[in-house]
Amino acid sequence: MELTGWLTTADLISIGVVIVLTIVLRFVLVKLVKTLTKRALERAKQRHEVGTTKAQKLLAEMTMGNQERFAQRTTTLGQVISSLITVTIVSIGALTIMAILDVPLAPLLTSAGVGGIALAFGAQTLVKDFLSGMFMLIEDQYGVGDLIDTGDIKGTVEEVGLRVTRLRDLSGTIWYVRNGEILRLGNQSQGWSTAIIDVPVAYDESPGKVIGVLETVADLAEKSEDLADVLLERPTVVGVNAVSATTMTVRVIGKTLPNQHWKVQRWLLERSLSALSKAGVRSPIPMGVLPT
Repeated sequence: MELTGWLTTADLISIGVVIVLTIVLRFVLVKLVKTLTKRALERAKQRHEVGTTKAQKLLAEMTMGNQERFAQRTTTLGQVISSLITVTIVSIGALTIMAILDVPLAPLLTSAGVGGIALAFGAQTLVKDFLSGMFMLIEDQYGVGDLIDTGDIKGTVEEVGLRVTRLRDLSGTIWYVRNGEILRLGNQSQGWSTAIIDVPVAYDESPGKVIGVLETVADLAEKSEDLADVLLERPTVVGVNAVSATTMTVRVIGKTLPNQHWKVQRWLLERSLSALSKAGVRSPIPMGVLPT
């Protein structure tokens, strides 16, 4: 039985089936994305459980912001993927219904294909920037507040967008970097940093004596309240790192929270020089001056 001159009962049934399948498929896929998002957040929470050591506790406090950032990023990406799924499925369903209604799709698809090719050629750089931005967000290469080095520019991230990233360097200059132009990236705000100091003394001083004094300074650093919130573990006196005609250099390293190594380096260097002076260890002899 025909309801109209061009729409039959079979057509109506087919359209109804397409609509139902579209709704069900969209519901299932969106539900799957939400489930995967929830599991990813649960795994991230388990990875960031607080340990028992001082380093684990300090890192846990530091990474709480990173965990929150991960949760926000994962939720946002889940919403974006759900939206893409909805648009894709609805578009396919609409095209299927138009085919059932005998609407000519060839001219429409041809026009869309030609327009898509023209847009791809004209905006390939823009597409590259957006895709790079998406992958940077997915992989959590950096976030707001991180100190990063892009090769040409080093600075603190102030804003992360899908197309550009805004950085502020040490001089205060703001840089806008296109995501597609970032070929390599160094992030100094993830995990931990290393404080490294080279202590110079006279070349003829006893290495054992110098190392003993610096070991005492390392013990003081471990117990210092000034460094309690940034120093992850007791500094290590590596030993003699270099010897020249007038200078012997002893290296000390310490593991710190990200971007906090400058504070630890200044503290260690100041205390080391003071302790060595009190112990009677001489500083390097200037070039051209004969020892007495």
